[in-house]
Amino acid sequence: MITRESPLKQLKGVGEKTAQLFASRGVDTVGDLLDFYPRDYEWFAAPVTVDQLKAGETASVVLTILGAGRTAYAGKYRITSFRAADATGAVRLTYFNMPYLAKTLQAGTIHVFRGTVRKFQNGNLQLEQPSVYSPAEYEKLQNTYLPCYSLSRGMKNGQVQKLVMKALASCFLSEDYLPEEDRRRLSLMEEKEAAAKIHFPGNKDELIASRNRKVFDEFLSFLLTIRRQKRAELSLVNTRPMVLSEETGKLIGSLPYELTDSQKKAWKEIEADLTGNRVMNRLLQGDVGSGKTILAFLALLLCAANGRQGALMAPTEVLAEQHGKDLCAMTKEYDLPLHPVLLTGAVTGKTRRKVLDEIRSGKANVIIGTHALIQDLVEYHDLGLVITDEQHRFGVRQRETLAGKGKETPVLVMSATPIPRTLSIILYGDLQVSRLTELPKNRLRIKNLAAPASERGKIYRFILSQIAEGRQAYVICPAVEENGMEQMENVTDYAENLRKMLPDTVRIAELNGRMKPSEKSRIMDAFAAHETDLLVSTTVIEVGINVPNATCILIENAERFGLSQLHQLRGRVGRGQWQSYCIFLYSETLKEKPKRLSILEKTNDGFEIAEQDLKLRGPGDLFGVRQSGEMGFHLADIYEDADILAKASSYADEVLERNPDFHGDGLREVDFRSI
Repeated sequence: MITRESPLKQLKGVGEKTAQLFASRGVDTVGDLLDFYPRDYEWFAAPVTVDQLKAGETASVVLTILGAGRTAYAGKYRITSFRAADATGAVRLTYFNMPYLAKTLQAGTIHVFRGTVRKFQNGNLQLEQPSVYSPAEYEKLQNTYLPCYSLSRGMKNGQVQKLVMKALASCFLSEDYLPEEDRRRLSLMEEKEAAAKIHFPGNKDELIASRNRKVFDEFLSFLLTIRRQKRAELSLVNTRPMVLSEETGKLIGSLPYELTDSQKKAWKEIEADLTGNRVMNRLLQGDVGSGKTILAFLALLLCAANGRQGALMAPTEVLAEQHGKDLCAMTKEYDLPLHPVLLTGAVTGKTRRKVLDEIRSGKANVIIGTHALIQDLVEYHDLGLVITDEQHRFGVRQRETLAGKGKETPVLVMSATPIPRTLSIILYGDLQVSRLTELPKNRLRIKNLAAPASERGKIYRFILSQIAEGRQAYVICPAVEENGMEQMENVTDYAENLRKMLPDTVRIAELNGRMKPSEKSRIMDAFAAHETDLLVSTTVIEVGINVPNATCILIENAERFGLSQLHQLRGRVGRGQWQSYCIFLYSETLKEKPKRLSILEKTNDGFEIAEQDLKLRGPGDLFGVRQSGEMGFHLADIYEDADILAKASSYADEVLERNPDFHGDGLREVDFRSI
């Protein structure tokens, strides 16, 4: 019998190679596959005529091929084009690196073409890389949704669709954990039906209903876990309170700047927690650049001064290495009683064994790293403090696992993602909250501009003027490489085009999440050392990267990002003494400037942006910008799904009121039927 726990290879047709491909996307079991949710859906609407085509839209049209196809060369591309028409007009069909179509699409044949419409300056229309169907094939697809998945190199969307169908047909799915009466009361789809409809909805209503059910499940599991944790921690006595140390006061007095009032207040709260009679479980929430890191270092210093070890866990190796370098430099400059070590996946061999020995013996009193810090092989001598940076990138269980490496370990979690107060009360219900509401006094306000992509030339000239003054710049693209019909800028081609376009004196590098950690670190180190002037990157630089000399960031296809993510990206500049600029470029096919970009032009206040994000998107905006990613949810979005979050919160209270002895982590361990 195939269950959710069965290895993927148990599905018919899945061999070793296919299993490895899916494993690269985190899909190892049949359950992982069912939870491998589509990133988007294609709606197969009824075909339109040529005279109804509109530039920038995706459309289907029945066309007759006029004459033979032609193939031309443009750099690394072979462009094959055709002329096609219906009774209302003609259109050009263009394909990249698909010369074989010249034999397949023969003159006089009729097909249904589906793709994005483009308009030339002379008014002629073009379909770029359109899919091709026979009229009979398209008739079967018409008025349906088909899932589009996030793929690794070598994977095909159709392949994923077929495997999901096999899994749904053969996997045993247990009975819904929610009683039918509760499902009706909560207006939720049945669990088995939602598992199928989230992948293959018959219509828009089914898609929304299935997603709502999955989102509810994610929120409920999360909320039950953190509320169980809070109940346990309320009774957790700090049996080893720390004592105040003059070392922290010396460091504060030696810094080349004065802490802001909100930093001073937050530090007093952290200090009181660590020296108090209850085990600390605190969130340090502050906007990008508000100075959370120095407070984390002060907490680690207090811990070390008390003869214990402190651990700082970052979500990426690049950020962990940056924290390590910053703390080592500070240790040397201010003669701090610290012996910091770095532990990430990139630390291997003799170096790794040495680091593990120093952690085990207690010689290392500050340990900075990634998820490597929670591996079984890591044995702490006396872990007295756990800090997680960028809290929303870690699940609650990961945080608990690291804290479990010590005894009654105090926890400080940090987040640069401002969340509306109404949602914060629900999401951070297990934590005491300290907020940093000010930026350092020497920081200049970032100047913002949202402009159509047609202004790109002017923007390049401005970036060059910044580089000429000795500054550096980022360019952010939403994709790594060219991706068929997806009309968005990609890092690979963008960097290549800039090298051709800009003077040879401009040093350009590119960065993306597919690179090996060592390569990413090398590129970021070179940028931080001003060995490069312009870094073309995906959003891998979103979290915590600190290069004070970078004063300009250009975000391409800005309409494809959410408000919170755009604000995080903007935080990569404005970290030094010079005036900084953030430029949001949006598609010139849009009729007007997106509202979210207008908001970002007007304010740099992350908390205000978070409130506006909640109002702007609202619940149920399924077909807008997808997934904010806060709290590590796979599908749920705290902004778009705020109403479901509130519903799940109420139901979690109901569950715990009726089941006060609940101690499990999984939904199926709750006796829901006794409610």
